[in-house]
Amino acid sequence: MHTEYEAKVLDIDPQATALAIIARGGRRTADTIMLRRYVYDIVPGDTSRWIRLRDNEFGSSLTVKEIRHDGIDGTDEVEVEVSSFETMNDLLGRLGFVARNYQENRRTSFELDGAQLEIDEWPMIPPYLEIEAQRRDEVVRIAQLLGYGEDQLTGENTVKVYARHGIDLLSLGRVCFSDS
Repeated sequence: MHTEYEAKVLDIDPQATALAIIARGGRRTADTIMLRRYVYDIVPGDTSRWIRLRDNEFGSSLTVKEIRHDGIDGTDEVEVEVSSFETMNDLLGRLGFVARNYQENRRTSFELDGAQLEIDEWPMIPPYLEIEAQRRDEVVRIAQLLGYGEDQLTGENTVKVYARHGIDLLSLGRVCFSDS
């Protein structure tokens, strides 16, 4: 597993954030896309580790995520590309994994000084900015370049972001824009 160096800035204005990234020398790397995913428990009831099967319109991946803590460097992951979202979902089912839920979100991607930035829009909650870089200090530097202090960053996963808004993501079978 490798450590992700990633943080979120919550409750952003997507248009203003995109303009700020571009104004500081960043570039948009892709059109806004729809992501869809199934999330599976590795061990039922253990929310610190899970499997994510995700499709992003260009390809699919299977990832094991493990949360050690809510900091910028608190998540470890192993990810592989898979050739078919549907076939992998079927295979996981045959191995005994039952999807905890199905989720969709929209993502707009940018690059700034070697960091990957994603404006994520999810049903029922305000948009947020995700900053991922090669090191923790780079995540903080990019955030500061955009006007965000380290105190405005969180490494919380999406389940905890939903909880901030009084929504138990784990109890929802589907999280889709068509349902909100």
